[in-house]
Amino acid sequence: MKIGLSLSRCMRDILEKKVDLYDVLVVVARTDVDPNNDSHWSQIWEGYLYGGLSRAEWAGLEEREQEMRDILIELYDTGRLHQPRQFGAHPRRLPYHWLDALPPNTEIDKNPAMKKAWDNFNMIAGLS
Repeated sequence: MKIGLSLSRCMRDILEKKVDLYDVLVVVARTDVDPNNDSHWSQIWEGYLYGGLSRAEWAGLEEREQEMRDILIELYDTGRLHQPRQFGAHPRRLPYHWLDALPPNTEIDKNPAMKKAWDNFNMIAGLS
């Protein structure tokens, strides 16, 4: 499972099939948007497509607007879009945008292949 930390970058990864939409646990976005509201969607679409107050994360996707909106609506309607700005918080942009959510350690310990993969991940992560 994946936890996303950037709406624009995560949605692009989903569109480009780098991440499966159904492998996303939640996306924590720095937005305050209702994708079913045409005015909200237009602001998000143009902002991420052309830049301005945000980066042009969706440059080159002009022909894929409906696909992008469908991804956002799916995240929103299934409760997998968390928007801290709706609660007065203003999270900062991070240099990475995906985190891996793993089962609790008790589950890892029960599965030898998962434990080996987790141990290898921790070893590699410790080298950076």
